[in-house]
Amino acid sequence: MKTVLITGCSSGFGLETARYFLDREWKVVATMRSPREDVLPRSERLRVLALDVTDPDSVRQAVAAAGPIDVLVNNAGIGLMSVFEGTSMELTREIFETNTFGTMAVTHAVLPQFRQRRAGVIVNVTSSVTVRPLPLLSVYTASKAAVTAFTESLALELQQFNVRVRLVVPGRSPETPFGANARPRMQGGIPEPYTEFAQSVFARMGQGQPALVTRSVDVAEAVWRAVNDPSSPVRIPAGADAVALAAS
Repeated sequence: MKTVLITGCSSGFGLETARYFLDREWKVVATMRSPREDVLPRSERLRVLALDVTDPDSVRQAVAAAGPIDVLVNNAGIGLMSVFEGTSMELTREIFETNTFGTMAVTHAVLPQFRQRRAGVIVNVTSSVTVRPLPLLSVYTASKAAVTAFTESLALELQQFNVRVRLVVPGRSPETPFGANARPRMQGGIPEPYTEFAQSVFARMGQGQPALVTRSVDVAEAVWRAVNDPSSPVRIPAGADAVALAAS
């Protein structure tokens, strides 16, 4: 029975991915900043561990507690929607610490066991904003684009050790709390010179429901494919909108 460690499992894509692997008889190590046992079904194959990907001690402790794993899914991330001029460098660094350096830190901690066993899979969850640029997302997009570049280069380094590295690229997912969780970081508001521009962007976003969206299960299915299909491409779009964008 194989074991997967998934970061950011308290909600959204991470939670659904944990459920998906549990349903398919895998052992799941579900990590969260603030562990909650009630968000996943009870199972002898489930362990819930505390993990703050921005804290080196937390990363070391979680990876040690997890023990040998077969798959790492780097899903933990935070969002931000604002113009760049209105975003402090402190906040910019916060986004990168979680989305980019957090992914790198957990990967770095897990790599030795994969290399020594000459087996393992790493799946990094990014975003379709790296495929098509959108306004008000410059910092968030940059943090995810860095993960894309990191992943594609890392995949080449690890081929010699039979360790596969993949990207799952979700589209927009209104069903997750991702947007709501990002709002507190917008408390500074939009600088006055950008107000009209930002209002036009928000107005377009609010014009009805998009025809194509990404569901959490789409991401879980894409992660499952990345893990279990050695012939899968390095980049795997997840969700109808992401698939359409990748094909355009």
